[in-house]
Amino acid sequence: MIVYNITVNISYEAEKDWLNYMKSVYIPEINATELPLDCKLLRLLTEIENEGSTYTTQFTFRTMEDFLAYQTHFQSDFQERHHELFNGQYVSFRTLLEEA
Repeated sequence: MIVYNITVNISYEAEKDWLNYMKSVYIPEINATELPLDCKLLRLLTEIENEGSTYTTQFTFRTMEDFLAYQTHFQSDFQERHHELFNGQYVSFRTLLEEA
């Protein structure tokens, strides 16, 4: 299994709108590609005060090929729309993990 992990620190001011967007648009649209098997949206509990809340979204893919298909055909569009909506209100990083 491959886990695509997106960690986002979102400003407190944008947090409610961001969570709504993630739950009602972003995650359902990525799941609609039928490439991820599962998705989890998690909030970091051991937060250091940094003027925002930190969340991680974890998409599980069956194979590296499924992830690469997502990355090739869909990822940039999703990232661009997210950035347009929340530009200047978040910082993020992405990691790719493999189940051991």
